[in-house]
Amino acid sequence: MEADKETTEKIGRLQMMEQNMQAMMMQKQQFQSQLFELESALKEIEKTDKAYKIVGNIMVSAAKEDLKKDLAQKKEIVELRLATIEK
Repeated sequence: MEADKETTEKIGRLQMMEQNMQAMMMQKQQFQSQLFELESALKEIEKTDKAYKIVGNIMVSAAKEDLKKDLAQKKEIVELRLATIEK
């Protein structure tokens, strides 16, 4: 009986670890998607003279350099989060 109880506890811990791993993998995928979007936005902003930023439900004109800085900062944060997850 005692071995069964121990086995049941180990199975429970293993299932919990598996769920945590799945959650981490989903988070990693979300960050990778964000990183791809940020990199695409940074590439596109180089091709244009005018830049726009979405604020709430509207799009407003923004200074190209300010927008580039904002996107670069967001990209850096996402890269750090991805690196943390991978560790």
